[in-house]
Amino acid sequence: MRKVVVNSTPLIVLCGIGRLELLKKLYREIYIPKAVYREVTAKKDSACVQVGNESGWIHVVEIMDSGEKKMYKAKLHDGEVEVMILAQEQKADLVILDDNAAKKTAKYLGLTVTGTLGVLLKAKREGLLQEVKPLLSEMKQNGFYISNAVERFVLEQAHE
Repeated sequence: MRKVVVNSTPLIVLCGIGRLELLKKLYREIYIPKAVYREVTAKKDSACVQVGNESGWIHVVEIMDSGEKKMYKAKLHDGEVEVMILAQEQKADLVILDDNAAKKTAKYLGLTVTGTLGVLLKAKREGLLQEVKPLLSEMKQNGFYISNAVERFVLEQAHE
């Protein structure tokens, strides 16, 4: 079974459009570091407060070597730093994050990376979604930035 580590933005975005279950359907289980868990469940009105109730397939893990955090702090947030460390500690097969600096760092570390849009495309290819376009619109309405070029690319990949 693949080990998948997920950052807060993909969780928040998928919760916001009511599609958190796509992660379960695609990967069966996911791992998130404590910093990400704290971030997505901090507010009682958060769309992702449900992450705390999804025991069984969302594993919240404490990173083993918090001393490593100092090496990443310059460009990345606490959750992103813990995602990198946890992915390395768990020998993750995939990391899901959206921040460009975090993606570059993860790739530099030799990690396989995708983002929320990649998750949606995979879900469409696997028949879990009929269309991606309405979800992109909903994501944008919720404040997730998608450039016109990226949106065109994603819709082209989705054959929409």
